[in-house]
Amino acid sequence: MNRPKQLLLDRNINPVSSIEYDINGEIHTLSLEWIIDAYLQTEKKSLFIDMLEKVMQGSDSDIENFFQQMGQLVLMSSLSEHELEEK
Repeated sequence: MNRPKQLLLDRNINPVSSIEYDINGEIHTLSLEWIIDAYLQTEKKSLFIDMLEKVMQGSDSDIENFFQQMGQLVLMSSLSEHELEEK
């Protein structure tokens, strides 16, 4: 198992838990596992892991906010790339 998922399990957080985003009336659901995997495929994966390790030392709301923001960032980036491909 990879380190980020183990960090979640150590805090009794299910990696398949999901977050819903409403973007222009369309609901997108991302699991924590998907968010982690998306970042682990980028050049910034070590930065993501460092930030995750720090936030895991905080409160549950810190962790929730972290994943909401990281998920929104990767989702918006993905949607922007898709829009560029359509033009």
